Amino acid sequence: MVKSYLRYEPCKTFGVITSSLSNAVFSGDDKLAIAPALEDVAIWDLKKGILIGKWHDVDNKSEVIVIAKSPNKIDYAVGYADGSIRIWNIETSSSSIIFNGHRGAVTALTFDKTGTRLASGSKDTDLIIWDIVGEVGLYRMRGHKDQVTSIQFISRPLLGGHKSKDMTSSSGYLLSSSKDTLLKLWDLSTQHCMETVVAHRSEVWDFDISKDEKMLVTGGEDAEFKVWIIDHEVLAKGLEIDDSNKEENEIKKTIQFFGSVKREGKDRVVTIKFHPNSSLLGVQGPGKSVEIYRIRTHEEIKKKLSRRKKRQKEKQHRDQDENDFMEVNVEEQQIRAEDLITPYQIIRTDGKVRSFDFSMIEDKNGSIRVLTSLTNNMLEVYTVNLSDIIPSKLYSIDLLGHRSDIRTLSLSSDDNLLCSASKDTLKIWNVQTTSCIQTMECGFALCSTFLQENRYVVVGTKSGDLELFDLASASLIESIKAHDKAIWSLQVRPDKKGLVTGSADTNVKFWDFDIVEEKPYGEDGPVFRRLTLVHTRTLKMSDDILFVRYSPNQKLIAVATLDATVKVFYSDTLKFFLSLYGHKLPVLSMDISSDNKLIVTGSADKNIKIWGLDFGDCHKSIFAHQDSIMFVQFVAKTHHIFTASKDKLIKYWDGDKFENIMKLEGHHGEVWALAIGKHGDLLISGSHDRSIRVWEQTDEPLFLEEEREKELEELYESTLTTSMEKTTLEDNAVEVSSAGKQTMETLKAERGKDPGPPPKSNPILVALGNLTGDQYVLRVIEKVKSTELEEALLVLPFTKVISLLRYLDLWAKKEINITLTCRILFYLLKVHHDQIVANRLMRPRLDSLRIHIRTALKHQKDLLGYNLAALKYIKRDWEANSTSEFFDPLLDNELEDGSSKKRKFINVTS
Repeated sequence: MVKSYLRYEPCKTFGVITSSLSNAVFSGDDKLAIAPALEDVAIWDLKKGILIGKWHDVDNKSEVIVIAKSPNKIDYAVGYADGSIRIWNIETSSSSIIFNGHRGAVTALTFDKTGTRLASGSKDTDLIIWDIVGEVGLYRMRGHKDQVTSIQFISRPLLGGHKSKDMTSSSGYLLSSSKDTLLKLWDLSTQHCMETVVAHRSEVWDFDISKDEKMLVTGGEDAEFKVWIIDHEVLAKGLEIDDSNKEENEIKKTIQFFGSVKREGKDRVVTIKFHPNSSLLGVQGPGKSVEIYRIRTHEEIKKKLSRRKKRQKEKQHRDQDENDFMEVNVEEQQIRAEDLITPYQIIRTDGKVRSFDFSMIEDKNGSIRVLTSLTNNMLEVYTVNLSDIIPSKLYSIDLLGHRSDIRTLSLSSDDNLLCSASKDTLKIWNVQTTSCIQTMECGFALCSTFLQENRYVVVGTKSGDLELFDLASASLIESIKAHDKAIWSLQVRPDKKGLVTGSADTNVKFWDFDIVEEKPYGEDGPVFRRLTLVHTRTLKMSDDILFVRYSPNQKLIAVATLDATVKVFYSDTLKFFLSLYGHKLPVLSMDISSDNKLIVTGSADKNIKIWGLDFGDCHKSIFAHQDSIMFVQFVAKTHHIFTASKDKLIKYWDGDKFENIMKLEGHHGEVWALAIGKHGDLLISGSHDRSIRVWEQTDEPLFLEEEREKELEELYESTLTTSMEKTTLEDNAVEVSSAGKQTMETLKAERGKDPGPPPKSNPILVALGNLTGDQYVLRVIEKVKSTELEEALLVLPFTKVISLLRYLDLWAKKEINITLTCRILFYLLKVHHDQIVANRLMRPRLDSLRIHIRTALKHQKDLLGYNLAALKYIKRDWEANSTSEFFDPLLDNELEDGSSKKRKFINVTS
């Protein structure tokens, strides 16, 4: 009987405020923040600091890379790591349009001014223009040699500097930047690159165009950004030779370099953005600041130039001897980039900035809001005011997520509360509502557990402290210096009266729970009783201790050490019982089954080993993951095992059959910790991506054969679609091509339109090694015993005999097993002679059989004769080389009667 299991499905995801691979943007009314949350998009109310919605697609597992806002303030384009683009509606929270055209992650998105066209750039170096209304891809443009970093539409100007009112899909221009150091200007009417500018010596990371489309600012690896002027007159006239330089006949450039402006930051530029309405420019690097620059008006620039001229004249009077130098300085009255763009304010954030966005609406006092998305899972809103020197923080969303990796998870005894801890924070969550109940500061947490009917939480830290927290008061009530080095593992004893800790200081320490009375308000004040830990005994080991685990019956305790072994001791006397050795690298996690029969170990060598706890024999070693295994645990009252690894996967195993039941995919970073419900129907995982995911057991049965078939189908489909893609050098040389991409849906649609390739072979023939029909029939007949062949042929009806004669003809033509072919043919001709002779339609088949059989038999006869002659020659040669004459060494011995004896010869064969 086939064994079935119950499937685990993803239920909830929480803990992510904003992920670090994508930018965050304001909503149309500036009250909400549209922030990436790994594969989802989160909608945050900035004032209340609560999550009001989430854009989630069940079919999508790829992470969000870029978000762009439409001019209608309702639609948002979201680019994903798998190359897909979804258009989400903020009013309905649904995605009605999905574009698939890129082979790499989408890295740049922008709408045109009407919101009817969308341009996208990708890691595959291609640019695609999409029609939002028609929901189709218009065309693909190639030219960049590296990842596209930013793109912007430019309106088509008319002669005289006016902008075109033609808003058709073929109008306008597109400006793109890439890591290949180039800026490219594309004419969308002809769909070709009309101008290429070498903007920086290194990658161009971002650029933006001012509202009047006359100024362009680019940022690269330098500690400065460059300012360019877009000449709309040249853009309107097209290709034109520069009259000022007739000797070289240079073509006038649309994008002309204006100057550079130094930044305060020394790192590369991440984001450059003009304010849509005000004369402000924001520049942000990978550090903890956003630099705000102000663009001066024409009157301010004139005043600055006049002051500069006045200073130069004063200097001229002081230095009469340097006439030539003074004349140059006096005539130098052109505007420089530093005159146009001046530093204004700097926003200092609490963490490294991933992106920022300006608000569209100004407040009554003229202040502007700036939304910053931080790499440590925070959103902050700052106010930039003309009257204030330093921007002020207005809102901050940080309580609903950790600032760093989630290193430990633990569930309460009733599975209602979840404790998660990271580098400096401990959080208590409600599992049902996914709301954060309490947040407390702690040390660098490595392990944790609930105590005393979920009233306390104890945390083991990297500094060797045991920190005891009271959940009722949400406070740290005691910090015990338990070890000299990091506490890697702790576990409550099965009798609930104490716990054990294992540390890198090579000690295993045993602790008992105790109640102490305190009078915090003096002798006359009330008496408070609280929990404390009392050290009872210590087990010293020779190496660092990475994990400790009690057996459920409390008879044994297993200790994993840095020497890649697990030693098992009796818990009462601490006498040595077993040593489990076999891992090549240290064991990072282990667990003992509820029936005390099995122990499973997970190691940094990517293997899990299942051992018998009675004799210490290894039942099975399984190569489980592609990276270090960080957590293993049995499901209660079963031999089913969950494993978590740095390869971002969680796997579900059968510890009796040693088979992988299913994979749980979803995390985008290393999975550090798991917490399993006491009934096995709930699984919670914590990861490097700062997300906490809840998996629930469903009633849907799972069969291993079906799972393996699904995996093979997915592998086949992925290889099929990639093989169908046009990635030849000739195709890449074409500048413009279609915007589509081969997916399984497009392949199925094409299959429905035209016959396409021939149908697939029979699954049985494929499973047997892609056999042809005649090979399969021959294999079946060869399996029939020689003594039973004639009886088997007798029961064949005449219609099947005719079909068999066709296969006999094929075998004779291919000269396959001629002996069996001739035997079957002669027997069938003898049995069915009358029917065959009476049927005229059989004559062509018999003629073909006669020709092919005679040819095959003649070839067989010649081959046998040749082989027989060769064997005879080999026999003669062997006899000649292996036969020697033996004779009597006594020559002519005389007999008694005087006669001589003849020499005797003997032939001896070796």
